[in-house]
Amino acid sequence: MKLTLGFSPCPNDTFIFDALIHHKIDTEGLEFEVFYDDVETLNQKAFRGELDITKLSYHAFAYVTDKYILLDSGSALGFGVGPLLISNCEIASSDLEKNQIQDPKSGIRNPIIGIPGKYTTANFLLGLAFPDATNKVELVFSDIEDAVLEGRVDVGLIIHENRFTYQDKGLKKIIDLGDYWEKQTGCAIPLGGIVANRNLPADVQHKINRVLRKSVEHAFTNPKSGLDFIRSHAQEMSEEVMYKHIDLYVNKYSVELGPEGRKAINLLFDTAVEKGIIPEIKNSIFLT
Repeated sequence: MKLTLGFSPCPNDTFIFDALIHHKIDTEGLEFEVFYDDVETLNQKAFRGELDITKLSYHAFAYVTDKYILLDSGSALGFGVGPLLISNCEIASSDLEKNQIQDPKSGIRNPIIGIPGKYTTANFLLGLAFPDATNKVELVFSDIEDAVLEGRVDVGLIIHENRFTYQDKGLKKIIDLGDYWEKQTGCAIPLGGIVANRNLPADVQHKINRVLRKSVEHAFTNPKSGLDFIRSHAQEMSEEVMYKHIDLYVNKYSVELGPEGRKAINLLFDTAVEKGIIPEIKNSIFLT
């Protein structure tokens, strides 16, 4: 059986899926046609129900629970892994909350914020922390640092490997939105998950989950097995940064969500519904 599969070219995803798509494990008769896209493109494909299996942000998942069900394996949750707000100058997060940044040099007010996509969990967290900061521009996540450096945006919301590179470019952190979430809730921050199309038979959904778990476990047992594959999609990232990225986003929740992971996801959605950020979710979201 051949299934369409979408995930990002980021090291955490290629690390997780290497064994699955290269048959380093028993895939139980499943074959995969793979699409590599940034997370916001994957979110948009999920809205259209295009893929059998896809990575997507938890924010976007809230809008497609009628089309997809969340697999127990493959998720990115964790502590200290949240998106960062950065700028070219020192800005206090209290100023951003007031939406009245006034840098002595630039006189910036109502800053333009570069975000990696409307339906990313990063943007969801930004809305939770700073509901009045609404002057946003959507950019590909990898372009946000340069947009800040070039003055096209005043503030950048960065994710993925950019957490490790922004300081080298002279950019400054305003706030870690993952820390904000953790202090508010005590839970890991749910960033992205792997979902299966509800049109697939239940036994196929469970088979996908089993195979995915085996792929994650193989990656943990053989961390350098997929090095060439990971590097081939990591642009000019150094091996050190690649594995820092993997260590940050791939953990016990990637093997299985468990009670803690499910609690964090439910809390994320409950908070978002309460604040009117997402519609009420009427479907069961977890694979059972």
